Amino acid sequence: MLLKNFGVTRHGRVVFYDYDELASLLDCSFRAIPVPPGDDAEFASEPWFSVGPNDVFPAEFSTFLGVQGPIRYAFNGRHAELFDHLWWRSVQARVAAGELIEIYPYEGKAQIVSR
Repeated sequence: MLLKNFGVTRHGRVVFYDYDELASLLDCSFRAIPVPPGDDAEFASEPWFSVGPNDVFPAEFSTFLGVQGPIRYAFNGRHAELFDHLWWRSVQARVAAGELIEIYPYEGKAQIVSR
């Protein structure tokens, strides 16, 4: 979720585009990062656990968010579930059950804040 992959349309809406990383939600394997077997493992150059081609570690999303300070604090406070592998698995289950989940990027009317 790098800032370079976001844009603002002429209508003031924020859009995300990172087409090289598209994958079906149902093809992803959302995982927690395993507990390291010891202190040395955590600082090793290679992970202490296996990683498959479809593995996704939502706890790492925050690392690549690309924002700091008050904006990051506000985002984390409002959308903490995005960093939880169990939340993503619950969304997968809903989609697999046939639910169409509509996500609206703005509540009510969009507000454009200028400095």
